[in-house]
Amino acid sequence: MSAGSPVPKGSPQAGAAVKQEPHVHHSPPPVSTPTSITATLGPRHLALPPPGLGLLGMVPHSPLDLMAVAHHHPPPRSYSSPPPISTSDPTANECKLVDYRGQKVAAFIIAGDTMLCLPQAFELFLKHLVGGLHTVYTKLKRLDIVPLVCNVEQVRILRGLGAIQPGVNRCKLLSCKDFDILYRDCTTASADEECVP
Repeated sequence: MSAGSPVPKGSPQAGAAVKQEPHVHHSPPPVSTPTSITATLGPRHLALPPPGLGLLGMVPHSPLDLMAVAHHHPPPRSYSSPPPISTSDPTANECKLVDYRGQKVAAFIIAGDTMLCLPQAFELFLKHLVGGLHTVYTKLKRLDIVPLVCNVEQVRILRGLGAIQPGVNRCKLLSCKDFDILYRDCTTASADEECVP
């Protein structure tokens, strides 16, 4: 540097002693470990999901893992039909025509309950009230009613009786009590009629 040149601010003057500050070692911030997380949040905030949930089942090591654990909710209840009715009970395949709301409806007696052929009951009682069978299934889901699925033999019997169309290869059954709830929902009128075999 030349004598006339300005000295930048903060730089030591020429010939001045440079004062060295002691070197301070800054340690990195503490790393969160499962133990320190438990100590910080408490064990109730670290409820791990049940095993078998893939990455969600692992011990949290990162903020994303923690968020996944902290915001874990059980999966929503899926709406799926139960498996078809067992063919091991031969009486489950005995179809009867029952008097229901003044009409003859194909039905099976399963575990003591009269189970109506849902497509036939829809055609007879609900077709003029709702858009279609898909609307009925949406209503059943909302009402938390799960119809039974016919087995192959029951479908064959219902087709033979003309309760369902010839090309149809599956069908669902609904108890009289559940159909009453569905009917009431579709009409908003009280319907207390019983099935009479």
